[in-house]
This record gives sequence, C-alpha cells and structure tokens, in this order.
Amino acid sequence: MATLSEAAPVRSGQPRRSFSSALLTGLLLLPASLWYLILLVVPLAIVLVMSFGRASRIGGYEPGFTLENYGQAFERSTPFITSLVLATSGTILCLLAALPLAYFIATRGGRRKSLLIVLLIVPFWTSFLIRTYAWLTLLGPDGLAGFIGDVVGDSGFRILGTPVAVLIGVVYGYLPLMVFPIYVTMERMDRTLIEASKDLGAGRWATFRQVTLPITLPGLITGSILVFIPLMGEYVIPAILGYGRVFLVGNQLVLQFLEARNWPEGAARAVVLILIMLISVVFYLWFASRGRRTREISVL
Repeated sequence: MATLSEAAPVRSGQPRRSFSSALLTGLLLLPASLWYLILLVVPLAIVLVMSFGRASRIGGYEPGFTLENYGQAFERSTPFITSLVLATSGTILCLLAALPLAYFIATRGGRRKSLLIVLLIVPFWTSFLIRTYAWLTLLGPDGLAGFIGDVVGDSGFRILGTPVAVLIGVVYGYLPLMVFPIYVTMERMDRTLIEASKDLGAGRWATFRQVTLPITLPGLITGSILVFIPLMGEYVIPAILGYGRVFLVGNQLVLQFLEARNWPEGAARAVVLILIMLISVVFYLWFASRGRRTREISVL
C-alpha cells in the first residue's frame, strides 16, 4: 500500500511535466515560426490571391476572380520548358564537376583541405553581379571566343548570347553550393568501409560505386536541390551572359511585373513555377529514395 501511494504522485505529475515541456518547446519554436509565416507563407498567399485577380487599366492588380491568367501561362509555356531544361542541365554539370572535386578535397586534400575550402569560398566574397559581368570579358571576342575563333578560322565565332554562355555562368556561380554538401558527407564517411571493400577484392571503381556513392547520396540530393531550385528562377545570368536571347521564366516575370505591369498574369506564372519546382523536387527525392532501396536490396 505504501508503494502504491508513493507512486501515485509520480503518475499525477507526468501530465504537468509534459504540458510544461510542450509549452517550452512552443515558446522556443515561436520566433522561427513567426519568421517563417511572415517571410514565406504570407508572401506566397499574397501571390496566390493575386494570380486569380485582374489587371488594372493603369497597371497592377485589380480584385476579382478569373482563371484566364493561368490559361495564358500554360499557352506560353516555352519559358517554363527552357528554364526546366537549363536548370536540369546546369544541375547535372555542377554535379559532374563537384563530385570529383569534393572527392579529391575529402580524400586527397590532407593538410591543404582548409586552403582548398577557402579557395572555394573566396568568390562569394565578391558580388554575384560583378562575378557575372567578369565573364563578359572572359567569353568575349578578346577572350575565349576570340581564341576559339582563331583556331577554327571563324572570325564571327561567339559564345555570349548563347545557352552555352549561360551554362558556363551557371556552373561557375552555383558550383560551391554543390561541392559543400558532397564534401561534408564524404568527410564524415567511415574509411574502414572502403578498406573492407578493397580487402574483399573490389577495385577502385567498384568501391566508389558500391560504397562511396551510396553513402554520399544525401549530399548529392541536398546539393542538387540547392542548385536546381534557384536555377529555375534565375534571371541575372541569362540577362547578362545570354544578352536576353535566352528567355527564361525569371526574365518573363520581370517583364510582366515591371514593364507590362500585369501583376495577376505574372503572379499566375510565379505560382506555376513554384508548382513545377515542387513536383520536380518531390519526383527527384522519390527517385533517389527508390534507387537507394534498390541498391540495399541488391546488396542483401
């Protein structure tokens, strides 16, 4: 009886402690939740509401409800397709360039790891706009384009104003965002797994494919998302290096909001762009998760 009476206060005090713990957790999450609500949810809600409105006669937004804006967005789908192709191509190129670079830094960097990481960070100390303008000289007639033109015998050879110039600027600008997540996963990798794979007779390529690559998959997914999402709405690089000839959704949104002042149609295109990015990211995560499960089953 004494034991039961002593245990009763403990049980009765558990809900009180649980409530206080939940209250403390809520208070700690409140600043981040408000920040998330004010800077992300509210602006998205405003864009969504605006996408169903009408364009004012003097430009801007006029309250109303119509689906015509979405119809026009889907009728003129070329910028969406171009953006999707460019974002996918840029992500793949960044991945192909970042994977060996991150692997070299993580496994062969030695005492120079910190120096190599600093060299990757240094470009971020300069304005993104200035770095993009610098490529006008590097890819211009007095730079790479002039050199290639002299080699092939074509004085009119040019790189600027083409998708190639945009892809070069994209890879240069977003490469660190792909390198860092891959490097972190490789740096934390257990080296004994690689040694065990080699002891069991696997070659370097087999070890990389069956051990290193599956372990670094989270870094690959994170880096790909960090590159793909901003590339879908990229505006600066196509406008500068593409001379406006590579017309993406970002360029079209600027045109709709600032020049045509058709805010509802621009908002509808922005909503469609967000949906395309969400669907692409969800499909990519599903595909990567399915591939990981397939590799685990094949190993078992």
